[in-house]
Amino acid sequence: MHLYKLRAGLKRLFVAIMLSVVGRSLVASSRVEPGIRRELSDLPKGYQIQMVVIPNGPEFVVECNGDGTVDLAKTVKPRVDLRIAFKHVSHAFLVLSFQEATVQAFANDRLVADGDISHAMRLVRCLNRMEGLILPRWIAARAVKRLPEMPFAEKIVKAIRIYAQVMKNLVLFR
Repeated sequence: MHLYKLRAGLKRLFVAIMLSVVGRSLVASSRVEPGIRRELSDLPKGYQIQMVVIPNGPEFVVECNGDGTVDLAKTVKPRVDLRIAFKHVSHAFLVLSFQEATVQAFANDRLVADGDISHAMRLVRCLNRMEGLILPRWIAARAVKRLPEMPFAEKIVKAIRIYAQVMKNLVLFR
C-alpha cells in the first residue's frame, strides 16, 4: 500500500511541475512565436484560460492581454472563461509525460472543456505548436499530430528564446 501512495504522490508532483512549466511556456511562446499570437489574438483582454486536474489538483491560469500574448493570471476569476480539466491525475500524467496526445485524451474522454469549444481548439493548436517548438523531435512526434514546418535553425532559436523566458519567469515570479 505504501508503494501505491508513493507512486501516486510522485505522479501528482510531476503533474504539478509540468503544468507550471506548460503555463510558463505558453506565456513565453506567445511572445516568441507569431503563429501562437495569431491564434490568441482574437481573445479579448482579460480572457482567462485554466488547465486543471479536478477536483482540486494542480493548475495554471493564463490571462489574455488582447494582443495575442498571455501572462500568468495574478488573480483568478470565480469562473474562468475557458477551463480545460483533466478528470484524474493519472490522465494528466499520460498527457504531460507525452504518452498520449492532447487530442487523443479528449477523444478518450480524459479531458473536459468548459467554455467556447472553438477557443479550446485554439488553445490545443497553441499547445501543439509550442510542444513542436520546444521539444526534441522524437518526443514531440509522440505528443503532436503535425510538427511545425520551419528550418531547424529557426526552431532552435525560438526554442532557446522560449526556454530563456521560462527560466526568467521561474526566477523572478516563483
